[in-house]
Amino acid sequence: MMMFDKKYIWITLFFSIFSIALGFAQDKNRFQAIENEKIAYITKELDLTPREAQQFFPLYNEYSQTLWDIRKEKLNGAPKNSFRGGSRDVLQYDAKEVEIKKEYRAKFAKVIGNARASQFFEVEQEFREHLYKSLQNRRK
Repeated sequence: MMMFDKKYIWITLFFSIFSIALGFAQDKNRFQAIENEKIAYITKELDLTPREAQQFFPLYNEYSQTLWDIRKEKLNGAPKNSFRGGSRDVLQYDAKEVEIKKEYRAKFAKVIGNARASQFFEVEQEFREHLYKSLQNRRK
């Protein structure tokens, strides 16, 4: 009887780990699907040529990662007294985000011109709103 219990525990443990791994894989697939949809949306809305897209998206990936790092730090990564001995000031994080956006707008402009580089931020916001509405509709 003791052997049956151990076997049952191992089988249960195996299926639990398998289920968790499958859940992570599904989350990764969902994230990748959203990223692919975003790339298609940005490409269409900014009317990027294949050559422009080839140059633009590596910059976009850098930009996204840099913003992601700042936002993670803002939400939970920095200690409350991380800025020169004072309390954590979320406005300093916001100012960093604005500086990053200005920096990347200039980099984007070298690839797609000033007008579309500025339009990018509007297109990015429109995509977020589209995604949010889509998620809301699925929940209904």
